[in-house]
Amino acid sequence: MKLFVVVATVGRAELAARTIARLADQTRPPDGVMVVGALPQDVAGIEAGPLPLRVELAKKGSCSQRNHALNAIEDDCDLIAIFDDDFVPAADFLEQAQAFFAGRPDVVGVNGLLLADGARGPGISFEEACRLVSAERGGDESEQPLEALYGCNMVLRSSAIRGLRFDENLPLYGWQEDIDFTFQLKAKGKLLRVGRLAGVHMGIKSGRTPGKKLGYSQIANPLYLLRKRTIPPKLAIKLLIKGPLANLLRVFKPEPYIDRRGRLQGNLLALGDLVAGRIDPRRIVDLT
Repeated sequence: MKLFVVVATVGRAELAARTIARLADQTRPPDGVMVVGALPQDVAGIEAGPLPLRVELAKKGSCSQRNHALNAIEDDCDLIAIFDDDFVPAADFLEQAQAFFAGRPDVVGVNGLLLADGARGPGISFEEACRLVSAERGGDESEQPLEALYGCNMVLRSSAIRGLRFDENLPLYGWQEDIDFTFQLKAKGKLLRVGRLAGVHMGIKSGRTPGKKLGYSQIANPLYLLRKRTIPPKLAIKLLIKGPLANLLRVFKPEPYIDRRGRLQGNLLALGDLVAGRIDPRRIVDLT
């Protein structure tokens, strides 16, 4: 089986260069690595080394950058691992992924087990992420069925994603684009979280969507996906309540790494647009 890795990156070339270079340590090397930035500075310093590397540019946005990569490599490989630029896989991640898919033709997409997720806190340093994935751990043969995949690390069967692309109506950071894409993919086969695949999501805060834009997306994107019917309704309702409520409750005592005031402003702007009948995920492109 041929296995390619895709990484879309914006605004943190130094970090991306480190995580991509580390892919050379995989016990099963990738057959290709496709890195897509939006501007030359997004990919500055990213070098091939021993990796079969392609570096290209596309329209800014996680959906458009990932689609650019999928269009380029889909016909050349059997498996596609999509990693965030701040994801560090265990050294045997790709080896375990290939072995798993080879024995499970009923599976079309998997998440690896997250040993830690810095997105749920202040973030995790590259050094700490490397330490965590290198630590001894017992074999984990767990398999958990999923309705959709978490986008920081996904391994997809190429034959199952033909004709399916990330929705570019979810611009910039593309909040919940992973749910939209993989909820549709589930019609082709099983989605699982597989314990044999492990890694750490650093959750680095630089390069992410500003608070006001993300706050707008917290309302607009779940509503858009509900209309498309590409999100589990219970999850959409949870997202519509949880994020805005947290912004409201913590706006006067925010975490130092979250712009609660900006997010709340975006929430209120989206609610105003909803009442006026003009809510649209694409509006965040023009927000200042």
